[in-house]
Amino acid sequence: MNKQYDVVALGELLIDFTENGTSGQGNPVYEANPGGAPCNVLSMLNKLGHHTAFLGKVGNDIFGRQLRATVESAGIDVSGLLTDEDVRTTLAFVETKPDGDRDFSFYRNPGADMMLREDEVRDDIIADAKIFHFGTLSLTDEPVRSATRHAIKVAKENGAILSFDPNIREPLWKDMEEAREQMAYGLSVCDILKISDNEIQWFSGKENYTEGIHMLQQTYHIPLILLSMGRDGSRAYYKDMIVEVPAFIQKNTIETTGAGDTFGACCLHYILKYGLDNLTKQQLKEMITFANAAASIITTRKGALRVMPSLDEIEGLL
Repeated sequence: MNKQYDVVALGELLIDFTENGTSGQGNPVYEANPGGAPCNVLSMLNKLGHHTAFLGKVGNDIFGRQLRATVESAGIDVSGLLTDEDVRTTLAFVETKPDGDRDFSFYRNPGADMMLREDEVRDDIIADAKIFHFGTLSLTDEPVRSATRHAIKVAKENGAILSFDPNIREPLWKDMEEAREQMAYGLSVCDILKISDNEIQWFSGKENYTEGIHMLQQTYHIPLILLSMGRDGSRAYYKDMIVEVPAFIQKNTIETTGAGDTFGACCLHYILKYGLDNLTKQQLKEMITFANAAASIITTRKGALRVMPSLDEIEGLL
């Protein structure tokens, strides 16, 4: 497949304000980290030598300019990243709880990323992609929902592999039934699904991950499903194979922001190498071991987009 881009992603680009200690007066100090799952994925892929492009929208404000500069400096093509003159860049405040889990507060009513319209989507960039990647944050509201569905249609028509990471963030949905409907749409069109343990339990209503995944396989016929289980490692479900690999536990883990994105990106790296049609058990094991290693490194760093691990760092753990 002779295409210019290995992976093109569409979706949210925002500032993650993450806690960074307390001030002299005892107030929490927040650091403005560039974030948004799609660009985290692309940033990791760029580190592994792939050519990527991002489609989305930021506001004409301090944060929008910071994000554009950051994404560009990561080597991601931003010719499809637009600026909204009226609506501000989306912000998220991330609180890390004592057990390492995160709480999100979003300032996005509306946020610039929601304002991407169907007629603004760069069809030419999508048509030139081997893999097209998306999530549900660009399916929460119009007009970006229609823009995302249009992009998926263009990707399919041009023979791209479709990669989906639901990345459900409950505060961004009017109700969770709507989240379920939009996630079901994503599942119905994707070839690769990256899903977390709590997402599969919520969507399938089944405690047992494998029962939940089998339900997805039977309903949606997704060729490759990648399950991330945090400290418990990850699994790949492909045809009738299930491959499980333990996590690399780091002593100096500080937060989990971007770990799932890093994991997913490394799996796409392997799909670009081996294709999606005839994966062996050994290749699947190699893929998720590599992805687990990379994800563990990102948990030792603040933020994600700017600090993705290098190939040497990942291989140093293997």
